Amino acid sequence: MSPMLITVINANTSDEMTQAIASGATAVAPPGTEVRVVCPPMGPASVESSYDEALSVPGLLASIASGEREGSDGYVIACFSDPGLDAARELAGGPVVGIAEAAMHTASFLGRGFSVVTTLARTCGRAWDLAERYGMRRFCRGVHACGIPPLALDTDPAAVQTVLDSCRSALETDGSDAIVLGCAGMSEWSDKLTAELGVPVVDGVRAAVLTVQSLVTMQLRTSARTDYAAPPPKPYTGLLRPFTLPS
Repeated sequence: MSPMLITVINANTSDEMTQAIASGATAVAPPGTEVRVVCPPMGPASVESSYDEALSVPGLLASIASGEREGSDGYVIACFSDPGLDAARELAGGPVVGIAEAAMHTASFLGRGFSVVTTLARTCGRAWDLAERYGMRRFCRGVHACGIPPLALDTDPAAVQTVLDSCRSALETDGSDAIVLGCAGMSEWSDKLTAELGVPVVDGVRAAVLTVQSLVTMQLRTSARTDYAAPPPKPYTGLLRPFTLPS
């Protein structure tokens, strides 16, 4: 089998968070698989609101288009709100997996229920929405905010302890068996948190990379039979003119 290329896209434009994501993503890549971690050419510095999420999608899709030109076999959307997932699946030739999607499914294999520990309280509703969308509502016992903005995860020296405390509280409150980390910026801490808490702590970045790896290995790709068919070409105007698809 020829070498595999998986493109991991940080949905924000933070170089520091991209590096943190790369650490976790490349750590699980098996021999013969190249994991390329990129951030988009445009978009918000962090994704912590619906407004941020909406404006992250054009840059994310530009990264998908670039990956297609470079021969990527599959993609990971490395943002816990899984922005632009449906649109990315229409555009990409290979499978596209979001980190919330991968993390929740992975956690469901490891116990009867999991808790999500995310960044800000305003993102909790989105996590619940995704649990419902992915059929994980019966496994998700709670969503908890640690109160740290995404970009502060890399700069606040107390961040990992704060996340640890939030995870411990979530386990006690929810009676759950596992933790899902609700931000790509927490990716590097999953092993440390697992050791401290004594329960599985699932990083969606690594879970998504290995999910894409498995799908490509099985030669499976997104079905284009109905909703995920390629978008019909049409004119785009103004700032979106570069996103016009060829006829």
